[in-house]
Amino acid sequence: MKTPIKTIVLSINTSWNIVNFRRNLVARLQREGYDVVALAPRDAHSEVLVALGVRYFPITIDSKGLSPVRDLKLAAQYFRILKQLRPVAFLGWTIKPNVYGSLAAHALGVPVINNISGLGTAFIKVGLLTRLVRQLYRAALSRSATVFFQNAHDRDLFVAQRMVRDGRTALLPGSGIDLAQFVPAPAQESPTPVLLMVARLLRDKGVVEFANAARIVREARPDVAFELLGFLDVANRTAIDRAMVECWKREGVLTYLGESADVRPHLARATAVVLPSYREGMPRSLLEAAAMGRPLIATDVPGCTEIARAGENAFLCAARDARSLADAMLALLDLDTDTRAAMGVRSREIAEREFDVTVVEDRYLAAIARATA
Repeated sequence: MKTPIKTIVLSINTSWNIVNFRRNLVARLQREGYDVVALAPRDAHSEVLVALGVRYFPITIDSKGLSPVRDLKLAAQYFRILKQLRPVAFLGWTIKPNVYGSLAAHALGVPVINNISGLGTAFIKVGLLTRLVRQLYRAALSRSATVFFQNAHDRDLFVAQRMVRDGRTALLPGSGIDLAQFVPAPAQESPTPVLLMVARLLRDKGVVEFANAARIVREARPDVAFELLGFLDVANRTAIDRAMVECWKREGVLTYLGESADVRPHLARATAVVLPSYREGMPRSLLEAAAMGRPLIATDVPGCTEIARAGENAFLCAARDARSLADAMLALLDLDTDTRAAMGVRSREIAEREFDVTVVEDRYLAAIARATA
């Protein structure tokens, strides 16, 4: 008798996120015999999901909005699609899929596995929104089989604030990194020093501090190039607008590289990769840079310090402090080439030892097995 195909649903707030950060997990689930379904808003990467053999259902998520009506409509979308599919499990990432997708799955008796990949603006700026999000998380995570976190700080915060029970939690090394895809390329480093920031253009990522630090550093080191790579016009309340980026370009503070489907050539050219974020889950940009053997400059905040380690492969700075960031940049630039190269070697060693993507895949498969037993 033929074994029935097991359907598993993944949901994130962009198709781009699944393609770029969950592709390995999707492929592993497919090899294990699962029919993988993705629920995400339609964007330029949605057709790539279909090409990967994923069944794709478009949903509408107002990522930056707070409308109860739109959020109720989102919950209804999840309920309707999950009722139709009857998957063996629902896997959620990012706030609204984790909340409304989980609530719909619980109502239908579908096991849920969540991934809290970062706390976001709602937790960085504490206020009424933070209290609302906490209540939503408490309701959504109360019956989840497993809630993954990408660093111990975030897990401890959720447990301390009673948003999830400790026994339901587990840690992941971020989204993991494909060590065969991201490999060191020291010979391609630019002869002119290049400090590269790879991130969505959000204030919470420290983009303004990066630009302000560039001004400070260029006073002493006008030879240094500052490059910014990432999505502009992001649907987020803290998004940097296009006018500000154009102003930086006209001033000569930095070069905006736009978006890229393949960041590896940019990482290979970089003297160091910078992320002055206010808080992270586990920053993908630093994982990719470390795997490619680049030194790192990052803020001394949860998430960043999981991969960027002072005295080993990174210089750390204070969050929201352009002067502190500039000092870290100048300290790295003052090093000789061999010392920077040694930092890059340690970055790769950390990535190999602790962040291989197969670790993430194995932990997901184990969580699914427990949830569906």
